Amino acid sequence: MTDPRPFWHPDKHRDRRPFLALRGTIAARLRAWFGTQNFVEVETAILQRSPGNEAHLHAFATDRVEPHGGSEKLYLRTSPEFSCKKLLAAGEPRVYEFARSFRNRERGALHAPEFTMLEWYRAGETYESLMQDAAALMAEAARAGGTAQFTFKGRTIDPFAPPERLSVREAFRRHAGIDLPATYDGLVPDRDRLATAAQSAGVRIVADDTWLDIFSRILGERIEPHLGNGRATILYDYPAVQSALARPKAEDPRLAERFELFACGVELLNAFGELNDAAEQRRRLDAEMEIKARVYGERYPLDEDFLAALAMMPPACGAAMGFDRLVMLATGAAHIDQVVWTPVVQ
Repeated sequence: MTDPRPFWHPDKHRDRRPFLALRGTIAARLRAWFGTQNFVEVETAILQRSPGNEAHLHAFATDRVEPHGGSEKLYLRTSPEFSCKKLLAAGEPRVYEFARSFRNRERGALHAPEFTMLEWYRAGETYESLMQDAAALMAEAARAGGTAQFTFKGRTIDPFAPPERLSVREAFRRHAGIDLPATYDGLVPDRDRLATAAQSAGVRIVADDTWLDIFSRILGERIEPHLGNGRATILYDYPAVQSALARPKAEDPRLAERFELFACGVELLNAFGELNDAAEQRRRLDAEMEIKARVYGERYPLDEDFLAALAMMPPACGAAMGFDRLVMLATGAAHIDQVVWTPVVQ
């Protein structure tokens, strides 16, 4: 049953305060870890001309009014990614940020319209290094929280155990009985073949579903619930067509240098070997906005400044972790509002 009292009610705050105190302890511990790795902490702008261009992420918009009366439409960022990559282009080798981020149409136990994204980037390093970072950060959060396990909805993991590494192909085979490459011959995925396989696995399909829609539904319904049980799972080798900001794998361009980290069935982190081909990035972002226009009837402008910086950005890798989710898992909180000092009113 939902507690109707506001977050500032003394009795409710008393219940939440242990989680909030540990939030600060965990943040301090992670900052110290980044310091040992020679990262510099940055603070990037929240207001942007483009909030990001992923089709299914939704932004908050506002207007900046000039002193002379003119105005410009701006957005609250959905992540600090574009800004952090501009800093890589500027010459920063390792950056991280505890970034206040904003996403519309999102609310639930694991989602808030305003939240903290922990992002970090390594110039000149491969995305496999981020797998080691992810494991280290989970362990640091557990130490700061004084716990030997992460918990959520009755599931537990050992945050000190090396994460399982599981390819997307093997995950589809193991948990859905689907041979994903058979629906992915060449660079153009076969929608009908995947739809048939999904229906055989008991996943509902509608006529206007694209290959990506079907892929995402199988992943959410048949695969993600099995990930991160006992120990964390690193799910890697995502299809390139499902990874708009990631670099293709040199040995197989159908796949992307991308992985996600799952703990207790919760998606905790998304990481890439970063695409730094500006022309290809423009093509992909335009394609994402075409999907957004078709599905939601709106599109966001491209960040031309980002695309210009991308042409100068060195090879790099980057990761985005839901910091509030990490705190939830490390403290045993059941809802994101328990670990946020002043949650947005529901």
